Amino acid sequence: MSAWVLPDHIADVLPSEARHIEELRRQLLDTARGYGCELVMPPLLEHLESLLTGTGEALGLQTFKLVDQLSGRTLGLRADTTPQVARIDAHLLNRTGVARLCYCGPVLHTRPDRPHATREPLQFGAEIYGHAGLEADREVLLLALDCLRATQVPPLTVDLADARIVRALFAGVLVDPRVLGEVHAALAAKDATALARLTRDFPAPSREGLAALVDLYGDATVLAEARRVLPATSAIGQALDQLEWLGRDLGEATVTYDLADLRGYAYYSGMRFGIYTPGATDALVRGGRYDEVGAVFGRNRPAVGFSLDVRELVGVAAARPLKAAIRAPWGEQPELRAAIARLRAAGETVVCMLPGHESVVDEFHCDRELAEQAGRWVVRAL
Repeated sequence: MSAWVLPDHIADVLPSEARHIEELRRQLLDTARGYGCELVMPPLLEHLESLLTGTGEALGLQTFKLVDQLSGRTLGLRADTTPQVARIDAHLLNRTGVARLCYCGPVLHTRPDRPHATREPLQFGAEIYGHAGLEADREVLLLALDCLRATQVPPLTVDLADARIVRALFAGVLVDPRVLGEVHAALAAKDATALARLTRDFPAPSREGLAALVDLYGDATVLAEARRVLPATSAIGQALDQLEWLGRDLGEATVTYDLADLRGYAYYSGMRFGIYTPGATDALVRGGRYDEVGAVFGRNRPAVGFSLDVRELVGVAAARPLKAAIRAPWGEQPELRAAIARLRAAGETVVCMLPGHESVVDEFHCDRELAEQAGRWVVRAL
């Protein structure tokens, strides 16, 4: 095998795409800062037990593992940044009030999470710790939408769900963990036949409620139908009321509901959402409330947030026009070097044409040139 061939689902990012990624990264971080989010930079690797504590088996299978040559302990390359941010909130910041945190950095996956996906996403996310009310849920949802709008993504669809609805339907039901996993899979696939077989011995309210979830997806009328067909428990009623409130006034975004969507079921403790756009193979953004994420670090703080892959976002975000550059001759004259320095300090891109390469074309389109005129160096149109 050639030495230059990269592992499967790992790729170099070439100049044009890299420029676009960096522009989006800056736009996302600036948008989060506008909401009061503070930037944190967790390390790429940690002790494995810290990375995986409380996150479940799925993340463990996605995590690369290696042995630390200094301590002999097992380390992990992060597959998700949220557990690290929860650790930072719990132990390093240790605030009693609200903490708004954001991050942007690579994560590594042992396997791509869907066909043609990279195993090295550039994960951006924002999280709010310390507030259990719906206000934090809504702020995170609005921030996620503003991030996508700022990066000029096409029309958006917000899909809302709530993990508490399914949990309420399982309340008091004794079921084998294996069967529980199969029920979750049947709900996610909307497989009514398999669901009926798996739940035939469940109490009637649970069995009928789970069966009803299969068809509870679509626009806002889904919530009214859910109130009609699901058990009238306080937990389910509260979840539906909150979903209705969260779905209001989201600008031009289309709002849908899928009450059987169980992605991240073991992780989320309340509302969860995905944001979709034409051209993307899956949700661009996933997020929701995960109040238990910090419990393993000794501080069970309310938490809500979202994340996205900036490299995937590049595929659907409108390309930014490249800022035109200034072409300059190569030379050691003090006046020329001073003129180039002034232009660069003013934010201009100045490309010096190295001797013998004057005709080389690169990414930077030069529409002006720095030329000597009457003993002075001036910028003029090409």
